[in-house]
Amino acid sequence: MFRVSKAEELSRTIVTIDGELSGDTIAVVETCCDQAMSAGKAVHLFLRDVSTVDQAGRAMLCRLAARGVRLLARGIYTSYLVKALNPSGTEPLNPGASLR
Repeated sequence: MFRVSKAEELSRTIVTIDGELSGDTIAVVETCCDQAMSAGKAVHLFLRDVSTVDQAGRAMLCRLAARGVRLLARGIYTSYLVKALNPSGTEPLNPGASLR
């Protein structure tokens, strides 16, 4: 199962991912983030319930982070991954915290 959703706020767009981040799903996520960035607002990519991230998924997350997308994560695996991919300040999301 894979699901991507987008929430528009005044100052940012939150793109939320659930499921596996691999194969065909990578293009969907990247397109969604590209569209959100074209609106000129900050983009936050929230890896909510992501169970798998393959090499292509990691590469895409690095590309997005380099372009200014803020990576957020919930869970041990994705929190570690976010910190490893972008140790320069993007922090994992506290599981008890709310995005809003």
